[in-house]
Amino acid sequence: MKENIYIESYGCQMNFADSEVIAAILTQAGYALCDTVEEADFVLINTCAIRDNAEQRVRHRVRELRAAQNRRHTLRIGILGCMAERLQHRLMEEEENVSFVCGPDAYRRLPNLLALVRQGQRGAEVELSTVETYDDIDPVRLSGNGISAYISIMRGCQNFCAYCVVPYTRGRERSRNPETIIREARTLLENGYREVTLLGQNVNSYRWQGPNGTTAVDFPDLMARVAELHPQLRVRFATSHPKDLSDKLLQVMAAHDNICRCIHLPVQSGSDRMLQLMNRKYSVSWYLDRVDAIRRYLPDCSITTDVIAGFSTETDDDHRATLDLFRRVRYDYAYMFKYSLREGTFASRHLPDDIPDDIKTARLNEIIALQGELALENNRSEIGRTYEVLVEGTSHRSKERLFGRNSQNKVLVFDKGDAVPGTYRQVRVTDCTAATLLGELLPQ
Repeated sequence: MKENIYIESYGCQMNFADSEVIAAILTQAGYALCDTVEEADFVLINTCAIRDNAEQRVRHRVRELRAAQNRRHTLRIGILGCMAERLQHRLMEEEENVSFVCGPDAYRRLPNLLALVRQGQRGAEVELSTVETYDDIDPVRLSGNGISAYISIMRGCQNFCAYCVVPYTRGRERSRNPETIIREARTLLENGYREVTLLGQNVNSYRWQGPNGTTAVDFPDLMARVAELHPQLRVRFATSHPKDLSDKLLQVMAAHDNICRCIHLPVQSGSDRMLQLMNRKYSVSWYLDRVDAIRRYLPDCSITTDVIAGFSTETDDDHRATLDLFRRVRYDYAYMFKYSLREGTFASRHLPDDIPDDIKTARLNEIIALQGELALENNRSEIGRTYEVLVEGTSHRSKERLFGRNSQNKVLVFDKGDAVPGTYRQVRVTDCTAATLLGELLPQ
């Protein structure tokens, strides 16, 4: 009888893509996936370590699962991903009901690890790799909509931003063979998928070295090859580091209508002093030059960002510079956080976490309020426009309405009419909120 695996994923898109790799490895090894904890023999929690809040959520979830273990003593819990890599054996010492931990580069060894746990042992597999990309594994798609899918094109990061744990939890950058990426995208297309998102910590750094050691395929080349598979296959990507966003990529995007007009360009701060402390390797003027280049090549492109409030020594002037940058760029969406010191980073060793929490919170709330105003103004400017929307499913608020996204990655909600998920339809924007466009479905 097959043993059941239940997978929970936390954090970024990379983690969700990794969960699909994990599912493939374990089903190939004879395990079965299940939909609830109650059915499971093993609960695998794929974790994020980017902020303390993310780790606390996982710890809370592990403690919640003790009740299920008390009801069924054979239930085993494993912690996977970045949190497992960061804390390693310490995690099992601090959470006694965790049977094993497994880092992001050790998923191929999960079947052996589960076999040890089944014998009553506890174990850890946390060795980082310089070569692992899982490029020979066909992920088991867990999203369930059959329309959009993630494709990991590279792993790791070597930018070493002062605040970030990713280089320490995911290792150095290494890129997948482009042929395996193209094959994965083609298979998704043949199976009815209509959108793929190419993932990497910094996709602009993608480089596949040819046999002679020269760069055979860079990221713009890869984007063009995926887009050319079929005009009805939308192509997205995440995430771009501003220091590496090239005109060549923008030219490729402009040449292919099915490469979506949305670029996530994390800024983190609008202050040059903060950017230097963060080791971001660009200035505000460089960042704004890249924004201007996006507007020049792709006038209809939306731009989204990440920002940190309250990094080490941040002053009121630094904070105001961030607000000024938001007003200048007018982001369509932003992921906004207050600084969370992470053990093991450069900042944890060399830069004081010296901004009081109430000031961090106040600054974050100012950024959130400003971004809400800008997003609403941006969306109001969309009223009256018509967009091609990839229909994704039924609205959470009404079974009579559908939702989908346009090329700019904005969500549109509209009366269903004769529209069907997985198809492209024209929708005219009639109203909006700060987060959503409301529209009417146009006849075919």
